Amino acid sequence: MKNTKLLCNVVLASACAFLSACATTPATPPSEATVAAYRDVIELAGRLSVNYDKDGRQETLSGKFTWNQRAGDVDVELISPLGQTIATIAVTPLSATLTQSGKAPRTARDIDSLTAQTLGWSLPVSGLRDWLQGYAVAADGQRYAASPANNTVTTRDGWRLTFVNWQEGMAGQPVPRRIDAQRVATAGVSELALRIVIDQPG
Repeated sequence: MKNTKLLCNVVLASACAFLSACATTPATPPSEATVAAYRDVIELAGRLSVNYDKDGRQETLSGKFTWNQRAGDVDVELISPLGQTIATIAVTPLSATLTQSGKAPRTARDIDSLTAQTLGWSLPVSGLRDWLQGYAVAADGQRYAASPANNTVTTRDGWRLTFVNWQEGMAGQPVPRRIDAQRVATAGVSELALRIVIDQPG
């Protein structure tokens, strides 16, 4: 009987110690959480605001977008605030095609130059493949993973990124909600600022 009572006391003490440890072990603070793992296949929807220089004047555009990304391809739809499709963009490893409503498709080797010629501002699709998930290639060539506590970086191709707001992704880890991207004007490159808000994370 004594042995049985002693065993019960040991089990009870162990259980209490375990529950106490669980109760006092703090969860990872949101500010210290790391960005969710990168995925090759994502589908996103959100809003886009663009400030760019055109013939010495500052122009501003805003609207919505959808983003469908697979391993090597990206499909983008740019939508006006009234819900009309402004342009659809299809990017593959070999070329980019942009189609505006009522116009013939235009194709080029890279999307940056194609959108600059067609829309008046360049859409950095290769960068956005990373940025939309909280990643980038930093100025030193190293892979950068953002977090709520480490949210600003200058990329290798001259973009200043700030991951302003975050939201919970599918795996419960933080993913970007708002991204501000600014490119300073240099020789042959116009100043450009993007504000991206992701309403439906993939």
